[in-house]
Amino acid sequence: MLHHGARVAIVGSRKASSQGLARARKLATRLCERAMVVVSGLAEGIDTAAHQATLAAGGRTLAVLGTPLDQVYPKTNTALQHQIMRDHLCISQFPAGTPIHRRNFPMRNRTMALLADATVIIEATDTSGSLAQGWEALRLGRGLFIAKSVVEDATVSWPTKMLHYGGRVLSDETLDSLFDSLPHRTEADVRGAIPF
Repeated sequence: MLHHGARVAIVGSRKASSQGLARARKLATRLCERAMVVVSGLAEGIDTAAHQATLAAGGRTLAVLGTPLDQVYPKTNTALQHQIMRDHLCISQFPAGTPIHRRNFPMRNRTMALLADATVIIEATDTSGSLAQGWEALRLGRGLFIAKSVVEDATVSWPTKMLHYGGRVLSDETLDSLFDSLPHRTEADVRGAIPF
């Protein structure tokens, strides 16, 4: 199911604004229209909105967990996690029985940056775990896109730093730059590759 199509991570704040949630849903839907895989971390807020919009659009989604596969966090996403595990793909770097620690989630974000061809940060504070993913995407040479609304938000300082190191602004007008940066994968491209 996930052997072809570019993978784009949509991440951001757990306590997202209504506008941020709407942007996450809109982007996920646009990615689905192009048969791309929406990657996110199954956290509250932006992650949940991205996964839910993907399912609603009939797209494909990959959830990268900060918990073992036999646990759910937050508990409110129990049904969503089970649906993704059943019909899509959930992965975790944490073995069953691993305690849930705060440090798991930035580690999960760095793994997500590795799995995704590009990362889009929709909304995040200066202390957000999403920033770990942004820096890792840049370190790996993967595309990092930051929603224009965050870049223009005077209450946060991180976008300026990431833009300096190669991050790009994402808006309706620049969406094609995200699509153009992604690899084109077909079944032929991955024949013989190790499957998920």
